[in-house]
Amino acid sequence: MTSPAAAPARRPYLWPIPVAWTLAFGLWGLSRQGSVWRDEAATWQVAERSTADIVRMLEHVDVVHGLYYLLMHGLFACFGPGTTVLRLPSVLAMAVAAACVTVIGRRLAGTWAGLGAGLALGLLPAVQFHLQEGRPYALVAAGAGIATLLLVSLSQGVDRRRGAGWVAYGAAVLVCGLLNWLSLLILPAHLLTLLWTRARRGVWIRWAAASAGATAGVLPLVLFSRGQSGQVSWIPPLTWHMLIGPAILLAIGGLGALLDRPRAGRRLSVAAVGLPLLAVPQLGLIGLSLVQPLFLDRYVLFSLLGLALLIGSIPAAAVRAARPRFPRASRWILPVVIAVATVALLPQSLAKRSPASRVDDVLAVAEEVRRLGGPGDGVVYVPAARRDTRLVSPDAFSGLRDIALARTPEESGTLKGVEESPDRIRAAMLSQRRILLVTDARKVARPVSAERDQVKLSVLEEHFTPVTDAQVRGRRVTVYERRAPAR
Repeated sequence: MTSPAAAPARRPYLWPIPVAWTLAFGLWGLSRQGSVWRDEAATWQVAERSTADIVRMLEHVDVVHGLYYLLMHGLFACFGPGTTVLRLPSVLAMAVAAACVTVIGRRLAGTWAGLGAGLALGLLPAVQFHLQEGRPYALVAAGAGIATLLLVSLSQGVDRRRGAGWVAYGAAVLVCGLLNWLSLLILPAHLLTLLWTRARRGVWIRWAAASAGATAGVLPLVLFSRGQSGQVSWIPPLTWHMLIGPAILLAIGGLGALLDRPRAGRRLSVAAVGLPLLAVPQLGLIGLSLVQPLFLDRYVLFSLLGLALLIGSIPAAAVRAARPRFPRASRWILPVVIAVATVALLPQSLAKRSPASRVDDVLAVAEEVRRLGGPGDGVVYVPAARRDTRLVSPDAFSGLRDIALARTPEESGTLKGVEESPDRIRAAMLSQRRILLVTDARKVARPVSAERDQVKLSVLEEHFTPVTDAQVRGRRVTVYERRAPAR
């Protein structure tokens, strides 16, 4: 029998270190000084509706976020609405993604590569932005991390319960797709990894079955969401300057792939997993955007897991090169690199936790309405989507009359409600003595095109006088008083 002393020492777990690192970044300044911007306001106001109201709304708008809204509805019901409940799921999800990246990197390239990848993920500026965002993209990243870890484990034969493992893989991809169907771009990325590593026939068969099942589960959502494509009509067409960011990411990832040194006898490597995971979603989104403008980096946030894996190869290569001559000093390479990167990115980290990092602040403008409004005053919104301010902070609008509203968002199954006809809006405005206009600040306002909004502004200009104007964090409140009729 082998004595206990002769048994190989078990390697300590690395993943708790990047998990704690990512959680620290996520909890640092989580409230962003009590601010909530328009995208998060959509999550907030939908999560506070009943399940039936949410389902009815999804028939008309935002079906692509339906699963996420139902999840947040459950959390709001259990813990109450607030910025912590709104954003903590993203923090926890990105911590899961960091753990997955760490395990993958260590398994494929050793301790330093795994630790470097896990720590690098939390430092990436885009990750720090969405780490504290009340939207589904961090959850998609967590699902992508789990799916990729399962692919690596099953391809290596580490998971002995292969049938259950492939079912879990398909389930992870399915959940990702239901949270954001563009995350299905992870499947061609994994396909390229299997081609790169010349996977066994059994792996191909099981992967194809799991992928087909996940795709079939997401396909109804994809088809139904096409009827709501007008929601993304605001996304600008692809231009050359939009490609600068992806080009930089691919260049950094390419460097990491060149420095990766696969272990002897292993086909799977950091390059074979990380480069497709980075490149395929980025290039796939660019290709889709040539057909219909869809290029928003958050749609492929999960591709940064591949970038983190490849970045982890860079300090790992430096450790390998330094170890023969400087064995003790080589241990300090990764800590020094992380410390330098943290300090260099500190201005961006601070900026991401400022209310100014987002285009507007729904809660700040609600406080201005509370201060400036009075019982019986009317309120109009330009555009109508700025009604999100009232939906998130209804107490601030107590006693104010929503002049243009015909049917509430809950009644109409929409995000912003249904407004009256232009003529009715005009008549209702002329019956008011004081009106508060809630709109965008000048520097972020878009040209007014909707007929109802043009009527609102023309009535205010022709029959009312602005007496107070307040701009705060991307939103604006102007108080108008009715001019005395000319004699």
